[in-house]
Amino acid sequence: MSVGEKEQTAPGAGGRGRLDKRRAIVEAALRVFAQVGYAQASLDVIAAEAGVSKPTIYNHLGSKENLFRHVMTETAARSNAKTLDVLTAFPTDPDDLRPGLEDVAQKLVDCYCDEQSESVRRLLHAEAVRFPDLFDAVRASGPNQFTEALAGRLARLANSGHLRVEDPVRAANQFIALVYEELPGMSALGTRPLDPTEVGKVVAAGVDTFLRAFGTDPSGTAPEKGGAAKP
Repeated sequence: MSVGEKEQTAPGAGGRGRLDKRRAIVEAALRVFAQVGYAQASLDVIAAEAGVSKPTIYNHLGSKENLFRHVMTETAARSNAKTLDVLTAFPTDPDDLRPGLEDVAQKLVDCYCDEQSESVRRLLHAEAVRFPDLFDAVRASGPNQFTEALAGRLARLANSGHLRVEDPVRAANQFIALVYEELPGMSALGTRPLDPTEVGKVVAAGVDTFLRAFGTDPSGTAPEKGGAAKP
């Protein structure tokens, strides 16, 4: 079913609560903005996609610009919550360093490559000239938080002698780049499905390169004590 073809809820078929309507509006707006861009998107089409009336959108989120800003920041924050959950499995045992980092990297890539995250990323870059402040706001509510959290984990590994890291934030950015940056080109910015086997190869190669750069042993399997990170 394409944008604008979603069925409206029949009168008397059971109403949705305020939060349900708001969530439906946000998700519908993201789909419409992602398919046709900010300039071409209309509140009439978004309302039809969400199964609500146009005045309902105004009541919940105001103008199209305000709706766009809310959609971008809320979706980024939701995506960020999922990526932060990835770090609950971050390795602390040197014997599990390589497989642990590969597991974290694979889960991170899965989060980054889901449909909503890819849509926000495309829109963020496409509309950066129109909304330069929004670019910074979305980065602050999403990727920057994850990078800081990852940097903290890397610093702890360095302080315990399992990695050699002088700048944890830079190392975190480089880890993300090594395991992810090939993928947008492979997926045409999220518009084509990725081959899981190829994704696995990218992740494994990225972790291997990271450990060769920051590990205390080139194999990443026998770390030695030393090389603490700056707090």
